[in-house]
Amino acid sequence: MRLDTRNSGQVSDILLALCSTFPERSQDVMALCLKAKIGVVLELKCATKSRSSAQQKYYRKWVGEFAKFVGMTHDEMHEEMLCRAFGTDHIATPMGEIRRPSKRSSECGSAEYSVLTDMLIITAGELGFQVPPASRIRR
Repeated sequence: MRLDTRNSGQVSDILLALCSTFPERSQDVMALCLKAKIGVVLELKCATKSRSSAQQKYYRKWVGEFAKFVGMTHDEMHEEMLCRAFGTDHIATPMGEIRRPSKRSSECGSAEYSVLTDMLIITAGELGFQVPPASRIRR
């Protein structure tokens, strides 16, 4: 949601509220206020869980390599790792029972994504495939 304050006389009230709520960012807010000749645009978004892009790239690269090693597709292996790391739900469908992971990777923050990566490393090791350590990934 974007809020355009160009036609509102209450911009200073909004910016002052931001300064008092986030005192560590008050200098940034005041600098913005001084630059804003005709108003500001505020953008509000839902907060999301985050994980680093380096963390995700590492996992995606090595889940794909391990999948090739065992003769699976990348998506099949990712689904398997999700089931092993977070558990499984068995769902009855008209075509029979199917297995789904209890949690999707899109629902994972940094710590949970580490669990998924650790599961990949452990499972790969059990089957004789070595995933190199992720020594430089910020979590």
